[in-house]
Amino acid sequence: MNLSLSDEQLEFQRHCHRFAVEVLRPVADHHDREQSVPWEVIREARAWGLHGLDLLQRIGADHDGLLGVIYAEELNWGCAGLALAISASGLAAAGIAASGTPAQIARWVPECFGLGDEIKVGAYAVSEAGAGSDVKALRTRAVRDGDEWILNGAKLWISNGGIADVTVVVATVDPELGHRGQASFIVPKGAPGLSQGKKEDKLGIRASQTAEVVLQDCRIPLDHVLGGIEKLERKLERARQGARAGSSNALATFEVTRPMVGACAIGVARAAYEYTLELLEGRDELGGPLLEQQRVQEVLADVATEIDAARLLVWRAAWMGRNGQPMTAAQGSMSKLKGGDVAMWATTTLMDLVGREASTYDHPLQKFFRDAKIFQIFEGTAQIQRLVVARMQVAEHRRRRAEALGDADAEAAALASAPSAP
Repeated sequence: MNLSLSDEQLEFQRHCHRFAVEVLRPVADHHDREQSVPWEVIREARAWGLHGLDLLQRIGADHDGLLGVIYAEELNWGCAGLALAISASGLAAAGIAASGTPAQIARWVPECFGLGDEIKVGAYAVSEAGAGSDVKALRTRAVRDGDEWILNGAKLWISNGGIADVTVVVATVDPELGHRGQASFIVPKGAPGLSQGKKEDKLGIRASQTAEVVLQDCRIPLDHVLGGIEKLERKLERARQGARAGSSNALATFEVTRPMVGACAIGVARAAYEYTLELLEGRDELGGPLLEQQRVQEVLADVATEIDAARLLVWRAAWMGRNGQPMTAAQGSMSKLKGGDVAMWATTTLMDLVGREASTYDHPLQKFFRDAKIFQIFEGTAQIQRLVVARMQVAEHRRRRAEALGDADAEAAALASAPSAP
């Protein structure tokens, strides 16, 4: 085991951090207040090599799987909202890459970013009213009409919603089959019946666009179902016959991206921690320097330890995902759960340590606090993650027990009973 970063990874980390310092921090407050789409920041990210297909390929070529989480931590250290505006298209690209045919991947992944100087963005539309973390409860329908699909429904809280050049929409084809009757569809910008609904006025990550996506008799070509119509028909037929169909496309996409979300949360927690160290440096209270007082040192020690512990979980999950190691013990969900909880706890604790001034709107800690909350909510709430971890741990325990006893049937049954993560 070697936890040292390579020279390439260290250089990439420094490059991302410099971008956060020189580009993100100077405009973070402006976009946070205005809730404006930071197109100029996205263009700068492209110029720095931190947005687009070249970045995607570089991250994918890293055999350790760590460049992606390094990128997420450093940019979120700069500003969580701006970081999301830059990187949100990656979720749509991941959905296409996970479920699409080679031809669909070649055509639509570039549409999530744009080529050359052209800037495009993608959106991944899953959540609905009453079905935020429960993918099985989605009500958006897709009905075949000759050589087209007709989509009807509304998706809520969608990053890049309404401004995306390509939106991946998860919809139900056969309601009787639950999540096994769902599919993912490519909806291009300008498709008939596609429109933006309400733009959200958010607590945190305000520098990124979050809006409702409305589909009203939205028509798209038949070949816009990810994986192709033949694959979908085979999947539906197996589900109708009662065969185990595995997890949905949406669930598979989230499992891949959860360590990235954990890394984003760590970036916010680290930003709050480092700011607090700088703020307290040189301050005296009750006759002595604050950083030398035991009560302050205990808080700082706890925060530093929790941040490092969360990062190790994220790095493990990222390495496992890149190297094809199955996360049968919920390692991906653990990393997202721990990162989100640490960010919320650390920002709250540090605000308490600093005192009343931290609650004013112009104080950086209150922004870190507001930004931190989302990491306990999106891509599966903290409560949902705990259910996933508990259930997968039980299934893993049963599998290992059966393996130790040499019971092949019990081991297979334990694997079959492992839950699909919401």
